[in-house]
Amino acid sequence: MTSMMDDKGHQIVDQPITVKKEGLALDGFLGIPPSAVGVVLFAHGSGSGRFSPRNNFVARHLQQGRVATLLIDLLTPDEAEDRRNVFDIDLLADRVLLAKAWLEQDARTKGLGIGYFGASTGAGAALQAAARNPSSIRAVVSRGGRPDLAEPYLPSVTAPTLLIVGGDDEQVIEMNRAAYRLLACPKRLVIVPGATHLFEEPGTLEQVAEHALIWFQQHCHPAPYEGTEARTTKERLR
Repeated sequence: MTSMMDDKGHQIVDQPITVKKEGLALDGFLGIPPSAVGVVLFAHGSGSGRFSPRNNFVARHLQQGRVATLLIDLLTPDEAEDRRNVFDIDLLADRVLLAKAWLEQDARTKGLGIGYFGASTGAGAALQAAARNPSSIRAVVSRGGRPDLAEPYLPSVTAPTLLIVGGDDEQVIEMNRAAYRLLACPKRLVIVPGATHLFEEPGTLEQVAEHALIWFQQHCHPAPYEGTEARTTKERLR
């Protein structure tokens, strides 16, 4: 169990949780700040999980903005050893929906609107899940994602969707541009200058976290969120 303080001195504790169904057990961390306006479920990609340092960084930033977070392993340890499962978007989307159902039933989160934050292949799973079961889903954010892996489902996504891509991640930029054109929901494509696929360059992951916070605040909170002005290049495709 880990904890942090928000900007008002309130302690935010990440609570270990387990989502169970028919012999399946998925471990995660639930972090709920005071007066949370929504909860974001992280769909990890490329074999990553609840300990992902990049997603944990983003989660901390969201918690500071009164957005609760659930970082959860979408695969069991045995399943994660088979690399084919990392690209089984149908399986990963099923697990996202399982975790979403848990959030809708747990007393700590059942009254909150839900957002998805997907990275890499997890973005494809999040978008498929958002299309298959849109109830309670207020927004989706993709970081360096592969939305093309959910291509048949993209026109059915209704939740406002933000696609964030590194400016030097040229192949993924093209994949996201193609996916953007298929989305019929409120949408935005943001390109972070100088960033590669993992946003390892100084300051780039901070920009991802701020964009995500603003997006989730805008769509989870009943009133518009007045966040920090974005400091990256925004690209809107018509």
